[in-house]
Amino acid sequence: MRIAPLLLASALALASCGKGETPADDAAASGEAAVETPTVAPTAAMGEQVFRRCVACHTVEKGGSNGIGPNLHGIVGATVAAKPDFSYSGAMRAKGGVWDEAALDAYLTAPMKNVPGTRMAFAGVIDPSDRKALILFLEEQK
Repeated sequence: MRIAPLLLASALALASCGKGETPADDAAASGEAAVETPTVAPTAAMGEQVFRRCVACHTVEKGGSNGIGPNLHGIVGATVAAKPDFSYSGAMRAKGGVWDEAALDAYLTAPMKNVPGTRMAFAGVIDPSDRKALILFLEEQK
């Protein structure tokens, strides 16, 4: 019976070894260089892949037709709710402003929170890198 508490104490002591140290701390202690995971900068080509989530409702071709949502050709830099051949929600018409990178980023993060009352029933593009890539792709659609 006396051995069980001793084994438990030993197990707990071993389990706590190294707590609070990061792999970089371990590498520094051993003299090795820390290895960082490289990040890939978002590109318009990546954004084209992200845009595949949008094609059920939007098109981007110059002169293309509207779908459930407006054609997004030339959207970057355009006035919000300005396509004359699309029926925007009152919330979108009231938003005002221009679709610059910051406005698109905010809207694409959570459309229904950014413009309460919008008819765009899409949860949003959660990953900031995906949003940046999508905006780069939309910028090319001029």
